[in-house]
Amino acid sequence: MKNKKKKIVMIGPVYPYKGGIAHYTGAMVKNLKKDFDVETVSYKMQYPKLLFKNEQKDFDNDLFKIPGTKYLINTANPINWLISAHKIKKMKPDRIVVQWWHPYFSPCYTALSFMLRGIPKIFVCHNVFPHERFPMDRLLTKCALKRGSAYITHSEKEASDLKEITSSPVYEATVHPVYNAFKIQNMGREQAKQEAGSAPDKKMLLFFGFIRDYKGLRHIIDAMPEIVRYDPGIELWIVGEFRSDKEVYMEQIRKSGVESSIRIVDGYIPDSGIEKYFAAADIVVLPYESATQSGIVQIAYGFEKPVIATDVGGLPEVVLDGKTGYIVPPKAPHALAEAVCRFFHEGKAEEFTENVRREAYKYSWDRMNEVVQRLTEKTGAHEG
Repeated sequence: MKNKKKKIVMIGPVYPYKGGIAHYTGAMVKNLKKDFDVETVSYKMQYPKLLFKNEQKDFDNDLFKIPGTKYLINTANPINWLISAHKIKKMKPDRIVVQWWHPYFSPCYTALSFMLRGIPKIFVCHNVFPHERFPMDRLLTKCALKRGSAYITHSEKEASDLKEITSSPVYEATVHPVYNAFKIQNMGREQAKQEAGSAPDKKMLLFFGFIRDYKGLRHIIDAMPEIVRYDPGIELWIVGEFRSDKEVYMEQIRKSGVESSIRIVDGYIPDSGIEKYFAAADIVVLPYESATQSGIVQIAYGFEKPVIATDVGGLPEVVLDGKTGYIVPPKAPHALAEAVCRFFHEGKAEEFTENVRREAYKYSWDRMNEVVQRLTEKTGAHEG
């Protein structure tokens, strides 16, 4: 008789919520369904408008839509937590998998964990601590994560942070899987450049995603004069949503002397609009000042694009220096410029692309299923 699949309740953001964690949760659920019986619980209200003023949902493309998702949790309403816990308990899960990335969720998740005690919980830690630290973040994080039975991290740095707040955690550190669902039209480079608005004879460096200070955009802008002196045909494309600090970056670009070689696409890019930028790019740049890991690397790899990243957090664990891209010191515009020039001068595109293909299994969602399977076997019916 065939063994009955274990039942997992996944808690986290999914379509129509925007952003990398929602993409990740949707992709993880779809793949886990091969090996588990999975129910998905998402948010009735993710963030209050007071904390997150931008639009939180994107209905433009349902690539990551999970049919049957129950939008139960209001993260700011304790009465709702009680009701949500009751509904989750009635689903009779063997394990609960929780997406964790910010201490804002600590009161909600701590309460849910307490009310669902006895059901082992696996926390997927995108960031143990937030990128932008604040008072009490450590205590809030500890309150929530100490109720976990097991943990998944995407870098050894995150595993180290986890050990600071939990005693002898059961965990696996595994690389962030690749996103290849954004290949909707399977565009060639020529078509993608045309749709993005890039001239056929231009080379494209791509900086992609929400603009935040820790992502180090200022450093690649500072590197551009040196890059353009080497090859005036190289352009930097900054594609993503700015906050109120956009004018600071625009002033830096105006002062750089190479404003005509820097293209800005300001605004949230819906899932259906991602392909043309990555398919058109020659190489993706992540000049981060700090990081744990980054879904941008995995989108780039999904398009078989090499990456230049900085030596911070878990980025060196996924960008193999001299094989799938280059690792350079953080806050070092000259080193960024040297890496870009070296990539084009030595004609590394084909070699790096082939190396990205060879690494494919390491970054597969099937491998993530194996990690979850091992952790479900290691966790008994107890809290952390």
